[in-house]
Amino acid sequence: MRILGLETSCDETGIAVYDSERGLLAHALYSQIALHAEYGGVVPELASRDHVRKILPLINQVMEESGSSAADIDGIAYTSGPGLIGALMVGASMGRSLAYAWNVPAIGVHHMEGHLLAPMLEANPPEFPFVALLVSGGHTQLVKVDAIGVYELLGESLDDAAGEAFDKAAKMLDLDYPGGPQIAKLADSGVEGRFVFPRPMVDRPGLDFSFSGLKTFTLTTVAAHKQENGLPDDQTCADIACAFQTAVVETLVIKCKRALEQTGLKTLVIAGGVSANKKLRKDLEIALAKINAKVFYARHEFCTDNGAMIAYAGCQRLLAGQNETLAVNVKARWPLDSLHPL
Repeated sequence: MRILGLETSCDETGIAVYDSERGLLAHALYSQIALHAEYGGVVPELASRDHVRKILPLINQVMEESGSSAADIDGIAYTSGPGLIGALMVGASMGRSLAYAWNVPAIGVHHMEGHLLAPMLEANPPEFPFVALLVSGGHTQLVKVDAIGVYELLGESLDDAAGEAFDKAAKMLDLDYPGGPQIAKLADSGVEGRFVFPRPMVDRPGLDFSFSGLKTFTLTTVAAHKQENGLPDDQTCADIACAFQTAVVETLVIKCKRALEQTGLKTLVIAGGVSANKKLRKDLEIALAKINAKVFYARHEFCTDNGAMIAYAGCQRLLAGQNETLAVNVKARWPLDSLHPL
């Protein structure tokens, strides 16, 4: 089965063609970072308009690169939530229209299920069951995964997601959007141990997260060391970035180890934009090796939003006989554990 996948949940237009026998045939991604950078975050209306502008040219590009014509496509998968409603509507409307015109089934894919399954695109994919850490700008969740669609929420952020906290900390240090890569880059030149930031909620039982207090601690530290220009000196900014990143990473590592111990599983999958963080990957590998557990993640280009993960997830559900009506149905909020199992 050959599937065309469309991802438009936020500020990246991702298109891919996935074949159930041959694997990923082609994919393309257009990022709106430059468009939203001057605003310090995503502007929903601008995001929707840019998806309208880019989605059809990208579809044409990927279809050509994969050697596919309309007659070769057996189904269409599009992100139907969670995400920005206007952005989701662009992909869903295009997906449903093409499915109707080409007389093939279509299915709306849960954005976070796409992230969760992205490591399945690798040559050495994880086997079920496993614990997944979904960590991005909009979500920080620990999920027990027994099979596709069989999810148990173990814990989640009670306020800011980890990626959102990275973005806000970066803004405090006058760094560009998106903040995660900028904080990580600056942290490389920071002095470890100069500042010690709190590890939120690690001293209490459970698997929930909270990053709002860490964000406030960062703001207070920046204010205490600011100069005439309103910012600390360059080295102090780097030291703050280092302390912030270390606090977030150690918090995530502690909770992941706790989740594996609680479930008795030995496999962890990390997915979402923050899973590209090099320190997080390194520290997880070291920590899990000590308890004879392994960590899996997608290649860097499939950590952020992309069409390949949507095409793969949609393919699995279409192969199982699932599809949807012609109605365009998108959801800004959509609990992952409400999905139907295959």
